[in-house]
Amino acid sequence: MDRNKWRFRQYLLTGSLVCAAAIRHRRAMQSRDERSGPTRRAMLGMLPGLAIGACARPTGVPPLRVWAMSYEGDYSPHLMPGFTAATGIPVEVQSLPSTASHEKLLTAHAGGALPDVLMLFNGWIREFAMIRAVAPVPSPALTAGLFPGIRDALRIGGRDYAVPWSVAPQVQYYRTDIVHEAGYATPPLDWDGWLTMARAIKRRRPDNYVFLMLLNWPGALLTMMTQAGATMLRDHATRGNFRSDPVREAFAYYASLFAEGLAPRAASTEVQDPLAAFAQGYFAIWPSSPTTLLDLRRRAADIPPDRWSTARLAGPNGPGPVSGDSASLCVSTTTDRPTEAWALVRHMTSRDSELTFQRMIGNLPARLDAWDSPQLALPVLRAFREQMDQPAPIPPVVEWERIQGEIQLAAERVVRGLQTIEQALTALDERVDQLLAKRRALVDAGRIA
Repeated sequence: MDRNKWRFRQYLLTGSLVCAAAIRHRRAMQSRDERSGPTRRAMLGMLPGLAIGACARPTGVPPLRVWAMSYEGDYSPHLMPGFTAATGIPVEVQSLPSTASHEKLLTAHAGGALPDVLMLFNGWIREFAMIRAVAPVPSPALTAGLFPGIRDALRIGGRDYAVPWSVAPQVQYYRTDIVHEAGYATPPLDWDGWLTMARAIKRRRPDNYVFLMLLNWPGALLTMMTQAGATMLRDHATRGNFRSDPVREAFAYYASLFAEGLAPRAASTEVQDPLAAFAQGYFAIWPSSPTTLLDLRRRAADIPPDRWSTARLAGPNGPGPVSGDSASLCVSTTTDRPTEAWALVRHMTSRDSELTFQRMIGNLPARLDAWDSPQLALPVLRAFREQMDQPAPIPPVVEWERIQGEIQLAAERVVRGLQTIEQALTALDERVDQLLAKRRALVDAGRIA
């Protein structure tokens, strides 16, 4: 093993998975207190038809139930005291593990056991609306004042089924000192310049890598395809379109970063502590979401704030639309307290709550008026704010979650040398056509547009 691979391996878990076993395993898994709040009357009175008065709630009122994932689930309880103080309604929050949440939510829907309010990643909303698990938003006031592109991306048949809550576009986190040593003030924002900078860094630091792009996280590759102008589905979104030139261009660029030794061939299951590796300079560029801000703040002793910054992700000819794991809040169709549930959504997505969450976990407000706050004027947030105006579109198919997994599996086969790009894209089109067979039949029969 050469010195480069040996040094990075210190940051890998013992017993890394064999490639074929890792791919089979992932395929199986992928079949996957701030300002005072408003008064009770103001909180609940903003929704039409509300019959709940402003008097105190009787003791023993049942709590509203909320399910959320990741940091959002862990930190949501901090948002609830203000709602309970204003309305007298207690709230119970259950934090779900992200890796199993999709299946748990579907199982709960089948059993009539969904909570009153649930968080959904934006790519799931169309699916849950189709199976009538979530209710339409009852008032335009709930989705007023949002970034237009974010709201528009979630509309289904001209209706809103969710209120954007946790916006998480990716940017590139970069080591300022390493980039400066290579002769750059900031990373270039076009692919050619990005690659030239990476090669300059690699020449100066041959034992290290430049990029961290985890092989089982599709965000970076999806962004590259979107920025290359790829239309990933064709024929009214009933067939794959992955043998198109923009997709080939993005796959080739992505694979070249690994082939030149600029990125390690590693999945998230193999990387033990990416923050430690970033702090030690084993890679200099890390495409990641806003929650990494919280992680870096916690690890300031290892990597001081003056040694890293953020920039928009590079595109073929400059920045463009970027994928991310943004999430929204929905109300289940089975709740027997819809008015109170929507009032809770309004509280959780209010300006004050979004700013509180931004301080706690880094995720960004979807409301335009929140960006007037001085706390969002930090230089490291500038790249995120610019990116908020260019969210990547979500293809209008409920199968998109599974298709994303297939895209990343195809890319991993290319990166690991198991298939050529042409073989991988041909197989990807065939697999996606299979996943879209039912949709294709419905479109052909005229049952859906």
